[in-house]
Amino acid sequence: MARRQFDLVIDEVRREARDVISLVLREPGGGRLPRWEPGAHIDVTLPSGLSRQYSLCGDVNRAEEYVVAVLREEHGRGGSRELHDIAATGQKLTVGEPRNNFPFDQAEKYLFLAGGIGITPILPMIAAACARGASWKLLYGGRTLSSMAFREHLAAYPAERLELCPEDTHGRPDFAAALRGAGPDTLVYACGPGGMLDAVAEQFATHATGASLRVERFGADGPADTSGAAFEVVLGRTGTTVLVPEEHSILAAVRDAVPDVAYSCEEGYCGECETPVLEGTPDHRDSYLTEDEREAGETMMICVSRCLGGRLVLDL
Repeated sequence: MARRQFDLVIDEVRREARDVISLVLREPGGGRLPRWEPGAHIDVTLPSGLSRQYSLCGDVNRAEEYVVAVLREEHGRGGSRELHDIAATGQKLTVGEPRNNFPFDQAEKYLFLAGGIGITPILPMIAAACARGASWKLLYGGRTLSSMAFREHLAAYPAERLELCPEDTHGRPDFAAALRGAGPDTLVYACGPGGMLDAVAEQFATHATGASLRVERFGADGPADTSGAAFEVVLGRTGTTVLVPEEHSILAAVRDAVPDVAYSCEEGYCGECETPVLEGTPDHRDSYLTEDEREAGETMMICVSRCLGGRLVLDL
């Protein structure tokens, strides 16, 4: 079932850092928007028809607005460039109902690790940790200080809770040092590019004793690989059979039959196209599912994953 969508307008554009803007989105006539929790994101449909996913980074208590931040990526797939180019007060955008694949759980202590634009879902988590009276620290890395968004916002918090590490002057963040103090009462939240999260996972396994780790990726680990032999996909809700050719994704093959199928990144890291598997064995190629989830084979990311065999039956 498709999620609700809303026609919103850009009420304000703010420059947060070099190549980073934030957008305040509201209903044209005012009014309350669906509630959200820290870690949630929205799908934004651009005038070109492209759909992109952005973390909500505003105040969860401000029910009349959504705030997202966008890094302009000159060598990306075009969505961020388009949004930067059209960003102006009054510009209309279609926005999906908030969805949360990165939920903020209760803990006594939090360690937040952010890389670049990965700071965005962390901001409302910090506010929630403060509201709960929990202990927290933030380690935030970026290429340069000028490229690190929301520095002024973070300056309102006690300096001893913050460690900003621009790579050009401080080197890369010392995740090992940060994680050594993470015990069983600590939840670690990490968000950023794939290379950063790989480094965090490696250091977490070595240095964090009994802590729990939650991650959200803001980019794929590498180019999406959808190559392989052709196979059939049966759409379980209608019985329609669709051929997935060589070099084509399941997503591309089923969109004619299911035009409202949910998707966003098309690179296997965002989780938007996660689809239940009713029969068959997926060939998982995403960077979203855990190893246990892949082994269970109950869901798959249809934008990149394929079939270990000749036939899949999906709940579509």
